[in-house]
This record gives sequence, C-alpha cells and structure tokens, in this order.
Amino acid sequence: MKMKKAPPPVSEINVTPMVDVMLVVLIIFMVITPLLNKSVNITMATARNSVVMADAEKEDAVVVAITRDGQVFLSPGLQKVDVTELAPKVKDLLSDKPSKMVYLRADSRAKYEVVEDAVDNLRAGGVDEVGLLTDQRNDNKPRGQH
Repeated sequence: MKMKKAPPPVSEINVTPMVDVMLVVLIIFMVITPLLNKSVNITMATARNSVVMADAEKEDAVVVAITRDGQVFLSPGLQKVDVTELAPKVKDLLSDKPSKMVYLRADSRAKYEVVEDAVDNLRAGGVDEVGLLTDQRNDNKPRGQH
C-alpha cells in the first residue's frame, strides 16, 4: 500500500473570514452609533462669564432640554414630555437625591414663554436650584458686531 503525500502547506493568509467579521462589526457600529446620542440637538445661547457646571454631564443628572420649536425633553432617559407634566416627573426623579438641582438646556431661538413655563413647573415640582446651561463665548466683542 502506497502512502498518500500530504499537500504542501499554504503560506498565504485566508482573509475572507477576517473581511466577513470586519463587515459585521462595521454594520453593528453603524446601527448603534445613532442610538448613543443622549441629548437633543440644541444651539445653546452663549455667555461671556459662564460658570462651568460639571455635574450636568453626569449620567444621573436631571436635564430639561427645550428645542427651538417648543418641545420639552427630560433626561435621564431623553423622554419627550409636556410642560404641564414636568412637575410630577421631576419630583419623582429627585425624590431619592440629596441635591434638588435641575439643569435647563434651552435653544437660543426658543420662545421665552416655553422656558418660563418650564422653570415655573420645575419650581412647582420641588426644585431648589435651576442651572441654566450656556456655551462659553470666546470673543470680547459685544453681541451683534462681527
């Protein structure tokens, strides 16, 4: 009986499985990346002497966002709420927290009436402090001059 000879070893790398895995990973990242947005897209007002509020970036910070068209969103969870429902929902979120601070992110073109209603409802919900979040203005020119 004659022994069969083994085929010679292949010295080339088979990249097909690697390409398949990389395509699957790319698709997963493309699907998940839009879901990672944890805030509403807002153009905030700018201020020259703004104070940095690092607590507003925490995971469990209570943030109320008001868009230019008057929609109100409550985080954590980024849920759309009506302004009149803000007081009980904020009260529930702040019930187990020692700090009764709520951060307000309002679009610079939002109607002041909606912002005022949101602040009134936050106060009715037992909020001690409201932090108004703004962007830092870097120039020293008065607003309106370019």
